[in-house]
Amino acid sequence: MAAPRAAPPRCRPRLLLPLLLLLLLPAPSDGLGHSAELAFAVEPSDDVAVPGQPVVLGCKVEGTPPVRITWRKNGVELPESTHSTVLANGSLMIRHFLLDGGGSPSDEGDYECVAQNRFGLVVSRKARIQAATMSDFHVHPQATVGEEGGVARFQCQIHGLPKPLITWEKNRVPIDTDNERYTLLPKGVLQITGLQAEDSGVFHCVASNVASVRVSHGASLTVSGSGSGAYKEPTILVGPENLTLTVHQTAVLECVATGNPRPIVSWSRLDGRPIGVEGIQVLGTGNLIISDVTVQHSGVYVCAANRPGTRVRRTAQGRLVVQAPAEFVQHPQSISRPAGTTAMFTCQAQGEPPPHVTWLKNGQVLGPGGHVRLKNNNSTLTISGIGPEDEAIYQCMAENSAGSSQASARLTVLWAEGLPGPPVNVQAVSVSSTEVRVSWTEPLVNTKEIIGYVLHIRKAADPPELEYQEAVSKSTFQHLVSDLEPSTAYSFYIKAYTPRGASSASAATLASTLGEAPAPPPLSVRVLGSSTLQLLWEPWPRLAQHEGGFKLFYRPASKASFTGPILLPGTVSSYNLSQLDPTAVYEVKLLAYNQHGDGNATVRFVSLRGASERTALSPPCDCRKEEATNQTSTTGIVIGIHIGVTCIIFCVLFLLFGQRGRVLLCKDVENQLSPPQGPRSQRDPGILALNGAGRGERGQLGRDGKHVDMKELEQLFPRAGAMGQPDPRPNPRPTDPEAPALCEETQFSMLPLQGFGLLEEMTSEAKAPCVGPLAALPPQDTGPGLLSEGPAALPARSGQ
Repeated sequence: MAAPRAAPPRCRPRLLLPLLLLLLLPAPSDGLGHSAELAFAVEPSDDVAVPGQPVVLGCKVEGTPPVRITWRKNGVELPESTHSTVLANGSLMIRHFLLDGGGSPSDEGDYECVAQNRFGLVVSRKARIQAATMSDFHVHPQATVGEEGGVARFQCQIHGLPKPLITWEKNRVPIDTDNERYTLLPKGVLQITGLQAEDSGVFHCVASNVASVRVSHGASLTVSGSGSGAYKEPTILVGPENLTLTVHQTAVLECVATGNPRPIVSWSRLDGRPIGVEGIQVLGTGNLIISDVTVQHSGVYVCAANRPGTRVRRTAQGRLVVQAPAEFVQHPQSISRPAGTTAMFTCQAQGEPPPHVTWLKNGQVLGPGGHVRLKNNNSTLTISGIGPEDEAIYQCMAENSAGSSQASARLTVLWAEGLPGPPVNVQAVSVSSTEVRVSWTEPLVNTKEIIGYVLHIRKAADPPELEYQEAVSKSTFQHLVSDLEPSTAYSFYIKAYTPRGASSASAATLASTLGEAPAPPPLSVRVLGSSTLQLLWEPWPRLAQHEGGFKLFYRPASKASFTGPILLPGTVSSYNLSQLDPTAVYEVKLLAYNQHGDGNATVRFVSLRGASERTALSPPCDCRKEEATNQTSTTGIVIGIHIGVTCIIFCVLFLLFGQRGRVLLCKDVENQLSPPQGPRSQRDPGILALNGAGRGERGQLGRDGKHVDMKELEQLFPRAGAMGQPDPRPNPRPTDPEAPALCEETQFSMLPLQGFGLLEEMTSEAKAPCVGPLAALPPQDTGPGLLSEGPAALPARSGQ
């Protein structure tokens, strides 16, 4: 198997022919928004029916007549009968709504309106019809005893459809709702604040809807004398409950607090967002009412009972979840496309929770498969290679727990008369690991107008949208497809084109390319140490699928035999060679193999000797010193400047008093003034500059007059060339102890001196001394300093 190849380009010059062919076809029509040929003007909605009473489900359709309207119940077509009838406007009337019992099926269920004409079929949204009911109370109010000025609360709970209306009676008389001390909450709660003796009595909960009216058990309220007036901590008797509502409903968040003095109730959101003021009101002494809720109202609400004038507070919280039925933000558009091309519909819906999208073709659920693809969470429907059988009305159905919605669009397939039939006898034969030869014979009918063929190619494992095409002339009945991947199965089919359109697709045929040994893998080598190498390459996971991997060999270049092979799986991308000879040059060889054999090897030569020398020439102290230099503080900068100035003063004094020695030793000065920068043993030994001194000065070094042999100095302070670096001067002169250095041949040298640069000018003993400054800059000074020699100027360099 060869190295992974780049995918064949999707756009090639050979594609110009099919593009030109399409230009000869009728232009596709623009999008028409909703399907104008058939669409719903009115759709049925959810409803609650009273048993024994008639029910009407609305449905109105606009479209090209004749239009036939039928109904489905729970997905099954509803036959017409005396019990249910389709009205002239398309609505469904159930004369007597029935529940289970009496041998007749219940009329409860999900209903859909179905409309059909010659263009196709559409289905309305689902409408759920339920029977009106009323259960018994599962929570009755309980007797309560309270103190004057305190709080009393009664609650009842009952289920019913539609939701029952709750009212309260005291001693069988409806409660006066104008009394501000009485608060009635829609969920069946009665709150009485500022209790008085006249509030004593028996209370009943009354629930009513279209199905029934029910009265709860009685609960007595006894109001005792006034309280002691002692201090009581704020307490929340009842906090907000978790609620799940649908948009446009009303949320009631209850909060009842007691305490002495009477606590102040406030509300906030846990996420810190403002609650707002529109549609918000506080009912009673602390109940939060949110009218016409939206999805933005969802969140956790916190009720706080605060003691007046202090920070003492108690809190309770409840979560509000607001659901929104599915609605469309992008409707599918009706389109017209030539036969054999690709049609695409896009439908985007939003809601809370996010809706699930399904597609229908003429009322039947359409799933992926064949030439139909669904992408982007079913929001995009793609139909490739369309034909007459694909002409239909397509619907996007979006549904969540809060409701459903639908949108429709029509696909028109443009089909010209007299088009040729599909090419026949299509065969594909593998020629090599990257080529397949495809052959065919011309269609059986209508071949005179054929102007060319288009071959459709894709990997057998890829989806249809990843196919690409190659154009072939009308007189050619075979084509060599190249740039394919080895050991890979491909699918081929072909179409014939005329000025009026394309034929239908031929039968698809499959062929697999031949296998081959892998190509040489790209290999790079890193030196990790004096005896360790790291080998790096790209992993080839496909090698493992073809019984392959990598083979690694290595040897010192001086030896004849390799060590190896070291077998590595195709998923590995690195390997370390250790315990190598630090003085040797190694040859490393890596190759890939599969069931077809070994591929060519990639060879690299690498020397560990250079790594050993670099380690000796660049001891760790230099790195630490450079790092320390980069991190020197402002105080170090000042000290460095003082070092430089002091060196300049010493040099000037030597010049003024006729000192013949041109060598300046600053190590002692630096040791006294510079801050410590590491152990003494780690400092750079190259701190002296001895460069082209006169004949009488060769034996003098420093102030102590110690005689130093020149060869010894060269060993201690090797020149740049001795360190393996080229001499930067264009024509370096050999050092001649007997040749005087002329003033016109002024030389400059810059050597590191533990934190500053030393610049020295050397003159001939035979002529008058040339005046030249010596400059030293601290390592911290990275500014552009200038050192001048007569009219010329040299940029000063900071210490390295």
